[in-house]
Amino acid sequence: MEAVAPSRSFNLPVLLEQLDQDELTTFKNILRNLSQQNELQQVAPAEIKEADGRQLAEMLADRCPRYWVETVTVQVFEKMNRMDLSEQAKDELGELSQKSLQEKPMALRIVWTHPAKCARMEDPLERLKDPAFVSCLKCGVWIVPANRPNGSVLSPPPRLAGPAEDKEDAYRSVLKQKFAKAWEDDLRLGDAESIQAFARRYEALIPFCSPKAHEGPFPHTVVLQGPAGVGKSVLARKVLRDWLQRGLGLPFQFAFYLSCPELRGEPACTFAELLCRDCPELRDAVVRGATQARHVLLVLDGFDELRAPTGALVSDICGDWTQPKPVPVLLSSLLKRKLLPRATVLVTTRPQALRELRILVEQPLLIQLHGFSEQDRRLYFLRRFPDEAQALRALDAVRGNAALFELDAAPAVCWLTCACLGAQLERGEDPAAACATTTELFLRFLCGRCAPGPHLRAALGALSRLAARGVWAQVSGFCGPELRALGLAEQELRPFVASGVLREDGDRAGSYSFAHLSVQQCLGALFYLLEAAEGGAADDDDVGPVRQLFSTKARADNPGLAWTGRFLFGLLNQERARELEAAFGCRVSARVLQELLGAEGGRPVLAELDTAEALCCLHESQDDALVREAMVPFQELTVHLRDTTELVQAAFCLQRSQNLQSLWLQVDKAVFAPDAADKEAAGARSRDDKHLLLCWTNLCSVLGSNSKLAFLDISQSVLSAPAVQVLCDHLAASSCCLQKLALRNTQPEDAYRDLCLSVHGHRTVTHLTLQGSDQVDTLPPLCEVLRHPYCQLQYLQLASCSATTQQWAALTLALGENQSLMFLNLTAVELLDTGAKLLCVALRHPRCPLQRLSLESCYLTEASCKELSSALIVNQRLTHLSLAENDLGDGGVKMLCEGLSYPECCLRVLVLWCCNVTSEGCAALSQLLQQTSSLTHLDLGLNHIGLVGLRFLCEALKDPCCSLQCLWLWGCSIPPFSCADLSSVLAINQTLVSLDLGQNSLGFSGVKMLCEALKLAQCPLRTLRLKIDESDAHVQKVLRETRESNPQLHIESDSRDPRRPRPSAQDFIF
Repeated sequence: MEAVAPSRSFNLPVLLEQLDQDELTTFKNILRNLSQQNELQQVAPAEIKEADGRQLAEMLADRCPRYWVETVTVQVFEKMNRMDLSEQAKDELGELSQKSLQEKPMALRIVWTHPAKCARMEDPLERLKDPAFVSCLKCGVWIVPANRPNGSVLSPPPRLAGPAEDKEDAYRSVLKQKFAKAWEDDLRLGDAESIQAFARRYEALIPFCSPKAHEGPFPHTVVLQGPAGVGKSVLARKVLRDWLQRGLGLPFQFAFYLSCPELRGEPACTFAELLCRDCPELRDAVVRGATQARHVLLVLDGFDELRAPTGALVSDICGDWTQPKPVPVLLSSLLKRKLLPRATVLVTTRPQALRELRILVEQPLLIQLHGFSEQDRRLYFLRRFPDEAQALRALDAVRGNAALFELDAAPAVCWLTCACLGAQLERGEDPAAACATTTELFLRFLCGRCAPGPHLRAALGALSRLAARGVWAQVSGFCGPELRALGLAEQELRPFVASGVLREDGDRAGSYSFAHLSVQQCLGALFYLLEAAEGGAADDDDVGPVRQLFSTKARADNPGLAWTGRFLFGLLNQERARELEAAFGCRVSARVLQELLGAEGGRPVLAELDTAEALCCLHESQDDALVREAMVPFQELTVHLRDTTELVQAAFCLQRSQNLQSLWLQVDKAVFAPDAADKEAAGARSRDDKHLLLCWTNLCSVLGSNSKLAFLDISQSVLSAPAVQVLCDHLAASSCCLQKLALRNTQPEDAYRDLCLSVHGHRTVTHLTLQGSDQVDTLPPLCEVLRHPYCQLQYLQLASCSATTQQWAALTLALGENQSLMFLNLTAVELLDTGAKLLCVALRHPRCPLQRLSLESCYLTEASCKELSSALIVNQRLTHLSLAENDLGDGGVKMLCEGLSYPECCLRVLVLWCCNVTSEGCAALSQLLQQTSSLTHLDLGLNHIGLVGLRFLCEALKDPCCSLQCLWLWGCSIPPFSCADLSSVLAINQTLVSLDLGQNSLGFSGVKMLCEALKLAQCPLRTLRLKIDESDAHVQKVLRETRESNPQLHIESDSRDPRRPRPSAQDFIF
């Protein structure tokens, strides 16, 4: 046979590298058996035996005819039952041949030189039996017999006519019939134009639907992911409908649709039976066509509802079409490319199933669906209401509830909302009342769409049970057997189907699903209340207990429980309970509420939730008495407002909180300052500013209405100017009883100044913290606060604040006049030596009340120490001074020691952490400590004092006059042999109760020397911090023995987080 073929071949090394060692050996054995004409004569058997996959591929490419290598490789893979590799090889050959055909069409042909073989191949049925011909057929290469004129080409094999073609058409008819009603239901969610516009927008993101928009090869798997009801299935069915009606950009010869909700619980079957479950009589023809087709589309709808057992999706992967397997195993094998490896798979799923899906699928294209855009929703409302004014009024009402407006991105919820608000407007009622909460809207929809009367009571109870079971099983549909198990006839569901609460599945008789997952969750919550009203608990084995709805672990496994819990609180509203009783004759129990609030001695379920979720549940109730009772246990709250919805919810609940004592508040930019780049969003938000400001006013009202609220911390926040004004107005009110107030890293810059003005003359505020680099003109109003005769400030922190020399001078004068301030924290303030000198003027004032002063990281040098030293002599109230992280050096320490040596000095705590102190500075401190000094706490951490410096300190600690109680030597470069000096000190000293040697590598020898002294009964040390090697058994043994002999000693392992304050910070209390 003479061949004129493309110059390129398929990637054999990559194919062979996918074989394990046993499979590679099998490949070699079959390869030798198929070599009938000595094609392997150029390759020694020993070389083949020793070669790995890549080496074997190179041998075959270099020494064997290419056409033979290509053909026999496909045959070997098929004999090994590695159909995935066989199909991959055929695909590569086909793509290479098509490229060559485009580049050199006249050169691409195969000429047979064996007339007998050519004659046999003239028979179409015989040609289909020849593997080489099938390979060429899949490559798009036509055969030229040798007895034909040179260059003449046989026409491609004709499409199989007759029964085969009829069965293919019959299969298409089955699919069309299957989806006819489903497409009608999709469009019934609203006007067809809205649904189709939505589908077209997202369809453009799918590569095989819009190939011009994407370059390169299409991904084998496309995943449409998004929340429930946003149109994933609608879009998938539209793709399938387009294929049935007119085809797509790529020529899919076959398409299949598999619904995971339908397949859940199905018995084991073969893959062929799975694909043809709707048309078993066409199975053989469809399977044959699908295996031979180059392009196959497979839609896997609702992957998240497959609900396979843990591990089932990745075990027992199968590539055999004829072997019965559980449905999850078959679908996993499909996604793992063991079955239909060339197929294009379109998967729809909710986000919670993405993790399992990623395990099965390599490099999928993920397309996030958000449902209706804001513009889509506006157009939808305009089309659904006959009058534009009514449509916009209804839309504004929905906008007032951000959570509901977000749910309206789902077409089904959008339809439900319009139906309910349309009825409200027809009755002349305000639509805003129905949109107060999502529960309120759904309940009005349910009561308004179903004909009132007790005849639906039993049906509603059974339906709520089905809904609750589905919530816990994470499925949205149910069928005839489930109805019969509850004694519920299908005709009893007709009112709910007619009202739109339920949808009947068009392709499965007797099967139903809820209009939307949120409707199911609302009815599932109702189940708990109806069961309790009947005198029992929710004892259904398929439904979890009511408290489990609020379990963090349960919600992590089943995110749908969160909304069910919110709806439960929403249904506990007394007015809504009366509406249900009037409409359906069912009574709602109040016993569930007592259980949720822990009235029977249990822990309140809200304590299990984070603050945002707890406030969300309470807001959903819209019941004043319920919220007031539920908020009683909350004395401290940390509230993080991420969006306007959380602001509304927090405002509603905090207004009704009478036991709150401490509140930490963080307000994100999205609440008051939307992205100005989004003009449409900014325009929409401007209409809501008044509503937001009203909610913020309600939230701030807790400052005056709750006399127990003593602490407020606003951090990492972005407020609008009006919001700052509202906050300051409530702070300045006489009814505000706050004692501690902190504003940290908050915008706008004017907020700091305005806050100072609001506490001017305030009689209860004793602690004020202002922290942030954006403080502008804060000191002038602060000085006025300090000068006010009614000022009660005892603690003031100005962190990261910058000011001019004149402003520091003004603050100094104000400190001299103030008689209440005892604690001043200027950490990370760019004070400089000039500012420190001005501050010392205030310290020397005879009536200066300051007791504790922190000047950490204030850019001070040795030049400041002389003024500080003189101030220490004069000031007899200052007991704590922190100069950490200032470059004072040994000279600065010597100057400080001069002031500390005076008997008038009362300083007890001195922090010199990271102040560039060496052994010379330790010598000055040693001399001071050997005198009669008031100093009891000394922090020398992160200073390189070394061996010499430690010896100076040990001399002081041995002196009976030394009164030092706590010594911090964290990270001071102390060597192991210095522990001998420390050990001798610990055996003598009678005052030292705390010693920090963290971040010093003392080793086993050093620890052992220390422990010898610590075992002595007279050693007063109670706390020792060491850098401990947990893996050193000898060190662990010595420490264990020391703890046993001295049980009063607490030995800590130094594991300090660099982000935390220095070790002595707890003793330097502000």
